[in-house]
Amino acid sequence: MIDSLREILSDLARTPGLSGHEARVRGAIDGWLERSIPGGRRRVDVLGNTWMTLPGAEDAPTVMVFAHMDQLGFMVRRIEADGFLRLERVGGVPERALASQAVVVCGRDGDLPGVIANKSHHATAPEEKYVVTRHADLHVDCGFSSKAEAEEAGVLVGAPVVYRPSFTPLAGTRVAGTSIDDRAGCAALILLAEALARRGDRPTTHIAFTTQEEFNLRGALPLARRLEPDIAIQIDLMLSSDSPDMAGRREVRLGGGPGVGLHSFHGRGTLNGVIPHPALVRLFEESADSVGVSLQRCVQSGVLTDLSYAQHVGHGVAAIDVGFPIRYSHSSLEVCDLSDLAGLVTLLETAVSRLSSGFDPTEGR
Repeated sequence: MIDSLREILSDLARTPGLSGHEARVRGAIDGWLERSIPGGRRRVDVLGNTWMTLPGAEDAPTVMVFAHMDQLGFMVRRIEADGFLRLERVGGVPERALASQAVVVCGRDGDLPGVIANKSHHATAPEEKYVVTRHADLHVDCGFSSKAEAEEAGVLVGAPVVYRPSFTPLAGTRVAGTSIDDRAGCAALILLAEALARRGDRPTTHIAFTTQEEFNLRGALPLARRLEPDIAIQIDLMLSSDSPDMAGRREVRLGGGPGVGLHSFHGRGTLNGVIPHPALVRLFEESADSVGVSLQRCVQSGVLTDLSYAQHVGHGVAAIDVGFPIRYSHSSLEVCDLSDLAGLVTLLETAVSRLSSGFDPTEGR
């Protein structure tokens, strides 16, 4: 499973897909699903969400398992007369990590390389050396000498801009890459679909890949309204605290296994979060014990997923966040451990299959 995860994640991490512009990522995911489940019917809605339904026991609750396929980044908001590009952020892009980053501008006629400029060190005054440059003051250098040259190359206002896609194996089973959040979740979901398709003891399960999560959590809500699941399981990151910059924040670590979210809340901008259904927490704890998967417990603030809206559909949806530890979230290079993803696939397969045997989401409330 590790090798499969590495191959799928490498492909997805190298595929640009800014929020609202996920078509190429969706195409890559569709290709992997077709290889895993030949002939499986995949559907797409007007927002670009894509999903596959695996029919199951009629007396069991229906389940929606989903991960978002978009990534944060930028849009071109202005093309200067000298050909430099000005940017607007899309999603929670950290301004202190932008200068000197390599980027790709997704132009009308194809992708174009560029770099977010960093003022020459030799010309940087002492009072500037410890100041973060605001994104509005940054510019992208693609090598153009004029606005006309940029436009001729296919760069227009509104063009998506993302960190230069990359994927790098690190020591052991750890990897670094762009948009590990949440292409790692997508990779795990593809393997989950393959595993569940082989099983007869499953509930009706919607395997879904959602759009615009990084842009105010937009895609999952209308999809959940359409599918009307009884249970929603969302796959996303769990902030790891085993690096020097995060020491003491929580107990989640890379290589420690998949995680279950026991509380998430975002106190800035969108005031929302998730407290999971107690019966689902017990289900995942018991499932982890039954297959020998180490399950990490995560309580985090400043983190929000699109599950926070999906749980309000209809008369309410039993909801839970599960995920994988990640370092350096929302940076140009995020780090995860493929062994955690493998454990996550096993855990999800076990937990979802148990939902077909009389699970009642109203119990435990």
